Amino acid sequence: MRRFINFFVGATIGGFLGALLALMLAPSSGDEIRLEMRERIAKLQNELRQAAGERRAELEEQLEALRNPSQALE
Repeated sequence: MRRFINFFVGATIGGFLGALLALMLAPSSGDEIRLEMRERIAKLQNELRQAAGERRAELEEQLEALRNPSQALE
C-alpha cells in the first residue's frame, strides 16, 4: 500500500511539474498565461469547495443515520 501511495504522490507531482513546464514554454505571453492560470486555479478552488461541501453533507447524513438508527428505517 505504501508503494502505491508513493507512486501516486510521485505521479501527481510529476504531472504538476510537467504542466507547469508546458505552460512556461508555451508560445503565449507571460501575462496571458498568468491570467489563464489564475482563472483555472479559481475554477479548481470552486470545484473543490463544492465537492467538499457535497461530501460533507453526505457524511453528516451518514453520521446522523448512525446516531439515530430508528429514524433511518422510516
